[in-house]
Amino acid sequence: MKNALIVLLATALVIVLGIYGYMWLGMYDMGADSPHWRMTVSMLTMMRERSIEMHAASVRVPRDLDDPAVILKGAGQYAAMCTGCHLAPGITDSEIRPGLYPQPPNLSEVRVDPREAFWVIKHGIKMSAMPAWGFSHDDATIWSMVAFVRKLPGMTPGEYRAIVAKAPPDEDMGPMDHGAPDGATPEGNRGEGMAAMPGMKMPGMKMPGMKMPGMKMPAASAAASGERR
Repeated sequence: MKNALIVLLATALVIVLGIYGYMWLGMYDMGADSPHWRMTVSMLTMMRERSIEMHAASVRVPRDLDDPAVILKGAGQYAAMCTGCHLAPGITDSEIRPGLYPQPPNLSEVRVDPREAFWVIKHGIKMSAMPAWGFSHDDATIWSMVAFVRKLPGMTPGEYRAIVAKAPPDEDMGPMDHGAPDGATPEGNRGEGMAAMPGMKMPGMKMPGMKMPGMKMPAASAAASGERR
């Protein structure tokens, strides 16, 4: 029994040292164009979803998320900061989006949990393109973004352009010039921003190799890439 335990511990140590050596030697491909192994995706997905679910559980949702003024403010924030990654009705692609891994969800096509959306927008997601907007935006502003995102699914391109055209600009971001949709070029050029929200349990976020509940990463063509890490 003692010998078996020694062998088990020695084997575990060799495995740990092997993994450390693999990383230290730089053999791991950090390129965003080299997808993870399915097993890696599964572990990262589970860790992310469980972390967000747990940390967002204590978030209190305000009662005014259906207030038209709050939604209108969120429209301006979203147009300035989020469309470059998360798209919008009438905006089907952007220059930055194809190079993002994992792919952020198209928020005009999926519904998000308001608690998780708030937590992810405020705190961001490590090792992803999702920044922590809480450093530059207060809670009320972030909740306005959540309020607007809840209304995005089902919104037509015309409705999106109209609400963005009426929305107050995101003064924290300053002027943006990222290609607003046609007809939506009010002060500040609130068009496409660079915020990726690849965190909350959101259907649509794609990481080649698996299906995820929540922020759902549908199984993608992982076989398209020969090298995976």
